[in-house]
Formats: sequence, C-alpha cells, structure tokens
Amino acid sequence: MKNYVQEGDTITIAAPYDVLSGKGLLVGSIFGVASFDALSGASVEAQIEGVFDLAKVSAQAWTVGALIYWDDTAKAATTTVGTNKLIGVALAAAANPSATGRVRLNGAFIA
Repeated sequence: MKNYVQEGDTITIAAPYDVLSGKGLLVGSIFGVASFDALSGASVEAQIEGVFDLAKVSAQAWTVGALIYWDDTAKAATTTVGTNKLIGVALAAAANPSATGRVRLNGAFIA
C-alpha cells in the first residue's frame, strides 16, 4: 500500500511543555504518554494507545469502566468532565486518596 505511513499507536509531536517520560501530554485534541523526557517545543514520541498507570486527581475514587479525562492544568487524569478532554477508561478501581490510576487510552478524543 503506497499511502501507508505508520501503525499510529506512537506518534511524534512537539511537546507543549516540559514533559517527563511516562507522563501525559496534551496537544490540541491529541493526548499521549511521553516515551522519553522532552523540553517544551522539542519532538517527543507519544504513545496514544495502550494501558498506562497515570497521575490522577488524588481525591477521586474510580470504578472499572469509568470515563477518564485529562486535566491539562493539573496534569492529571480525572473523572471530571468540565473542559477536560476524554482520554479513555479506567481499567482498575482506584481509591480516594490515591496518586495513580490505570487507564486504557482511546487513541482519539470523542469530546
């Protein structure tokens, strides 16, 4: 196929802010997890599909299957819709309080 470019589960994008390996980043409507540390504006490989343990809003309890959003101000996953971007679903329950939650990324935004 002449028009095939790549699988698409990992993409190269410009880091919108300094980001550490394994941390979330949001570029427009693209959410990914950085594969390595990158300074703001530098190219970074971002995983946009898969299952990750991500920083979460500590004061929330999650249930399996709950919709998970990205709060780009707090740089944390949340169940709060508001102006946050949908990034996937919770694959494990997470207690209140807890620092991380397991998320299956959806690869693209619905909202």
